[in-house]
Amino acid sequence: MAALSIHERKRLRQIGHVLNPVVMIGGQGLTDAVIEETLRALNDHELIKVKIAGEDREARTATIDAIVEATGAQAVQKIGKIVLLYKKAAKQNQHLSNLVRHAHLAN
Repeated sequence: MAALSIHERKRLRQIGHVLNPVVMIGGQGLTDAVIEETLRALNDHELIKVKIAGEDREARTATIDAIVEATGAQAVQKIGKIVLLYKKAAKQNQHLSNLVRHAHLAN
């Protein structure tokens, strides 16, 4: 997957600002069910926020790296316990895609 340009990242961050986390990774860590749910959310919404519990910064970073690798998504932004993930859907759903629904924010 090609790296995002500075302008694309900025646009995605603007859209992501209004989003709430749709996937929460808790004490169980990165399970197959969490990866599956993240893939489903990425396929539906293309741009999602994931919240990672835990106080250990290095563990959160490792979890982010693992979920990016497992899903093939790109980490657009990391702030504290929240990561903004982007993965272009094979077939964009006009009703669910955050890129379509919040396109007016990036103009």
